[in-house]
Amino acid sequence: MFELVALTYGVLASFVMASVNRNRRQARRHPPLLLGFGWMLMAFSGTVGIGLLAYVGYHALTGTPVAI
Repeated sequence: MFELVALTYGVLASFVMASVNRNRRQARRHPPLLLGFGWMLMAFSGTVGIGLLAYVGYHALTGTPVAI
């Protein structure tokens, strides 16, 4: 299941970054849907990152091994 989520995230992030780069190169405005997906990916990345840091921090403070 994780592989599917990682693949989907990677495809969406690549599409958003390629579209933003193309629009910037052509001096065009970004469509609202593209901006929405960009903000969604940024929020998702930040949320997952903070969650993982909290998970590892909790296990570091309590001394329990981290389950991978």
